[in-house]
Amino acid sequence: MSKWKIYTPDGVHDILCDDCYQKRELEHRLRMLFRSYGFREVEPPAIEFYDVFASEGSGILQENMFKFFDQQGRILVLRPDFTVPVARITATKFKDAAWPLRFSYIGNVYRYNDYGGGKQSEFTQAGVEIFGVNTPESDAEVISIAIQALKTSGLENFQIDIGQVEFFNGLMEETGLSDEEVSQVRMLIYRKDNVGLGEFLKRTSIRDDLKQLIFGLPRFFGSSDVIEKARSYNLNEKSKAALDNISEILEILDDYGHSRYISVDLGMLRDQTYDTGVIFRGFTYGVGFPILTGSRYDRLAGEFGKDCPATGFTLGVNMVMAALQRQKAPAEKPVTDTFVHYLREGRAAAFELCSVLRKQGLAVELDVSNMTVQEAVRYAAEKDIGGVISILDEDNIEIHYVQSGETARVKISELLKG
Repeated sequence: MSKWKIYTPDGVHDILCDDCYQKRELEHRLRMLFRSYGFREVEPPAIEFYDVFASEGSGILQENMFKFFDQQGRILVLRPDFTVPVARITATKFKDAAWPLRFSYIGNVYRYNDYGGGKQSEFTQAGVEIFGVNTPESDAEVISIAIQALKTSGLENFQIDIGQVEFFNGLMEETGLSDEEVSQVRMLIYRKDNVGLGEFLKRTSIRDDLKQLIFGLPRFFGSSDVIEKARSYNLNEKSKAALDNISEILEILDDYGHSRYISVDLGMLRDQTYDTGVIFRGFTYGVGFPILTGSRYDRLAGEFGKDCPATGFTLGVNMVMAALQRQKAPAEKPVTDTFVHYLREGRAAAFELCSVLRKQGLAVELDVSNMTVQEAVRYAAEKDIGGVISILDEDNIEIHYVQSGETARVKISELLKG
């Protein structure tokens, strides 16, 4: 036997019974939440052409994708992201539809070495996207839904950090740096490399107040007061407009009643090159990575032939589950209400009784191992099943209450009446 037969590849794992039950319940609650806001679910294929993600605008590094070939030799990838294919769907299948369009999704994505799944190569994303409108109201609603999604998941202690990429872009316009140098500054700030950033700025001819602001960007974090602190600098119109945009979004979120979950982070930058406005991330304790990310991305749909503003977020379902487990949040487990055991004379009655009980919403397991009554009771105790119904013939049954050890003999007709 090959030694790899009993293992899973690096970055993927089996999700066992209790965790799988909790994951499906979480996905169901999120799906119902998205529907309640008027979002319509889409499911892009798990296999896409590499070209869908090949442009720089996709924000997905090609070395992080699972790539393979079809029969014609064309490069395919396992879906590494939902936002990009949903933008493709919008620009092609809904190009003549009335805007705005509201899409939601829940499904697995596949990437090498990605924090979105806690360094897992296969993980589940849930999210929403609004296409066709560029307003602070649409950004605020998406952030509000992200907050509701975390609360629906069972989290209460979390924080949403909000930034604005145009604030940084406005600062870079003022510096006069080349595109390559701007990319270097962006990466240094993204990596929080203060030493490298300081050394880089020393070598430039940027005016001193602007150097001070750029070097201090990671410290522009906290309440809305940091916006006023940033306004005290000599900013160009692009950076001022970005601050105005964040202020408007914060005012709307305050009306939603979400202010206690919100912080401002003007030093936030992402490696997604398609971001064009507000960006945000969600954090909770017990997990070292963001559990959700979102942004405005007004140019992405244009990559597929239809210019269309958009905003949205994705939530890492596996990350949320890990956070809930580490925070020791109460978790439901699948429950079997009744174990039905039968003698040969009561087989037909057993099948009918199981059917009736299941229609009433009970989880019923039928004995298919030909156990004795004593074995059935022991089995039920080991599996935390509440009781055993032993069917003796067409109308007589014994009920064995596992916890108390009591036994009662009744007729099936009496049980169904009860």
